[in-house]
Amino acid sequence: MSLRTALGGLLLVAAVLSGWALLRDRDKAPEATGDDASRDYVLHDFEIVALDEQGRESTTLRAPLLERTRSDETMTIQTPLFLLPDRDGNHWELRSDTGWVSANGDKLRLTGNVSGDSPRVPTVPPTTFRTEQLDVFPNENRATSDGLVTLTRPGMIQSGVGFALNSSDKTYQFLSQVKTRYTPRQ
Repeated sequence: MSLRTALGGLLLVAAVLSGWALLRDRDKAPEATGDDASRDYVLHDFEIVALDEQGRESTTLRAPLLERTRSDETMTIQTPLFLLPDRDGNHWELRSDTGWVSANGDKLRLTGNVSGDSPRVPTVPPTTFRTEQLDVFPNENRATSDGLVTLTRPGMIQSGVGFALNSSDKTYQFLSQVKTRYTPRQ
């Protein structure tokens, strides 16, 4: 066998192996890199209305950005506004700097400059609360916080550490270090 034949055979084998390697990998999608690899989808400037098992609104969410994490199916939200209906269909408004939603949607965590405001209807006294972190359970119409919460109603300002709110029966409870200040009505 001549040198020319051996080199030709070697080049032929190399060409076949190269072609096989290229054809084998052609159907594979390119691997996502960086932040894109961790997200299923991203929503910009949106509104979502979630319904309960009876088909009634349980939560409405408006925000400029939502990102769903591929690995655990949770969502992170920038400056969310959650509208949570009470039993009369009036909405509590919950806002924060950031939000997080569990994979099955049964828990919302609001973090940073959390504000909650009662429905703006004549039958509900204007009520606001402020805290740094709030966990909301929309299917149960309740919210809780382990941190300092300040609640303001006409004629009264209350604060305490630990808080529980039930929007269905319009009740709330402070858990510790409660301070109440009554202010005269004008």
